[in-house]
Amino acid sequence: MTSALKPPERPIIAGIDRGPGHEDLVRFAAREAALRRRPLHIAHAFELPLPGGSLSDEEESRSAAKASGQLVEHYERLAREEVPGLCVGGELITGHAAAGLIERSADAELIVIGHRGSGGFPRLPLGSVSWQVATHAECPVVVVRPSETAERPDNRVVVGVDTDDASLQALDVAYLEADLRGARLDVVHCAFDVATSPTGAVTTVPVDPALVRSGQREFFDTELRRRRDRHPDVEVNLRIDHASPGRLLVEASAGACLLVVGSHRRTGVRRFLLGSVSAEVLHTAYCPVAVVPVQRGD
Repeated sequence: MTSALKPPERPIIAGIDRGPGHEDLVRFAAREAALRRRPLHIAHAFELPLPGGSLSDEEESRSAAKASGQLVEHYERLAREEVPGLCVGGELITGHAAAGLIERSADAELIVIGHRGSGGFPRLPLGSVSWQVATHAECPVVVVRPSETAERPDNRVVVGVDTDDASLQALDVAYLEADLRGARLDVVHCAFDVATSPTGAVTTVPVDPALVRSGQREFFDTELRRRRDRHPDVEVNLRIDHASPGRLLVEASAGACLLVVGSHRRTGVRRFLLGSVSAEVLHTAYCPVAVVPVQRGD
């Protein structure tokens, strides 16, 4: 029996559904759990009929619950086959999938979810389960497409950073991910700033390259030195470029094993710009995307 004084291990949660690609997602989540030496918790949601429904509704509900339970058991077996000896559990969430996963994120180490969520959409549009979980969970969320679950050709972790506290929290997570994988860390910064046109539209404008070479590079060199002692084995490559932030990160994601971005839960113009960048990479990145929830830093 587990001692009451020992805190429970924070699991890796795999949010799964029916359909193609979810077996690959479970295998990916099992490997992530093994990498972190954490238990894997497989969660599947189904919605109960409204109270007062007909007898046939109740029978359909029981049938759906049974089929869902069998699905979770199948994925549990699959995870154990992928990583023998892995601690695996499962759960049926009654109700909306996104709400259930977001609620459980407070006690999780990581959530792994497919690109389509349970909405059946191929490109993770706003309103889908995957988008809601990625932007509201209290723990990091890795969003993957089925084709992204295999081993990547380059052992690289990519992180998009800015000169704010929120980005530096994502940088900390990226260092941990690179250290876990024995991977190189590519730190990518886009040397653009935010401007507002006379009409009030938000635009991006390039900053003076001389300022980039001095102030911004010095800032990142300092931040990387601060993390070197904690992660001495991580090889780091700093890239500062004049380009669209989303395009630059998507380009850097090609062949990488993970792309890390912050969720930037802030207000105002900065939130609009940075949130749009995270959305763009979630739509189009070539590798799994880890979305890191960050503390408000206005």
